[in-house]
Amino acid sequence: MIENNNLLTTSEAKGNMLSKTMSNIYLFMAAGLALTGVVSFAVLNNEPLLRTILTNQFLFFGLIIAELAVVVILSTSIHKMTPMGATIAFAAYSVLNGITLSPIFLIYTGESIATTFFVTAGTFAGVSLFGYVTKKDLTGVGAIAGMALWGLILASIVNLFLRSSTLMLITSYVGVVIFVALTAYDTQALKRMAEEMDMSDESTFVKFSIIGALKLYLDFINLFLMLLRIMGRRR
Repeated sequence: MIENNNLLTTSEAKGNMLSKTMSNIYLFMAAGLALTGVVSFAVLNNEPLLRTILTNQFLFFGLIIAELAVVVILSTSIHKMTPMGATIAFAAYSVLNGITLSPIFLIYTGESIATTFFVTAGTFAGVSLFGYVTKKDLTGVGAIAGMALWGLILASIVNLFLRSSTLMLITSYVGVVIFVALTAYDTQALKRMAEEMDMSDESTFVKFSIIGALKLYLDFINLFLMLLRIMGRRR
C-alpha cells in the first residue's frame, strides 16, 4: 500500500511538472507574440523609421538575416547559454520579427489583420491541444510536414521572380496545412521531451521553455501569415 502511494505521488509530481513546463512554454510564446505586436505598432507609428526600413533593402534583408541567425543560435547553442542569455536572445528575435512584420499594416486593413489573428489563435489553440492529448504518434506527420516545408520555401523563392498571384494563393493554402501539422507535431514532441527530461533543474527548465516557445512561436507566426494571405483584405 505504501509503495502504491509512493508511485501515485511520483506520478502526480511528474504530471504537475509537465503541466508547469508546458504552461511556461506557452507563457514565453505569448510574451514573445505580445512583444512582436508592440514593436510592430511602434515602428508603424514612427514614420521616419518605417520609411527607412521600406526603402533600404540592405537594412531590411539585414534584419531578416539577423532573425535567422538568432533562430540558428538558439536552436543549436542554447545548451551553452545561460537562462538569462537565452531569454534575451528570444526577446531579441521577437523584436526583430516585430520590425520586419510592421509593413503588413500598410498592406492589409487593421480589421482583417485582427480577424486573421483571432482565427489563427483559435486554430493554433485547438491544434496544439490535439497534439497534447492525442495518443496517436505524430512523428510521421511531422516528418512529412518538414519535407513539405522545404518545398514551400522553394516555391516561395521561385514566386519572388514569377510574382504569380495564383502560385502565392496555392502556397498559402499548402502553408496553412503544413503549419497546422507542425503545430500538432511540435506540441506532442515538446510534451514527450518534457516528460523525459529532468525539469527540477531551474536552468534546464527555463532553457527548455524558451526553445519550446520559439518552436511554437514560429508555427503561430507562419500560420498567421499564411492565413493573412488568404483572408486579409488589402488597402
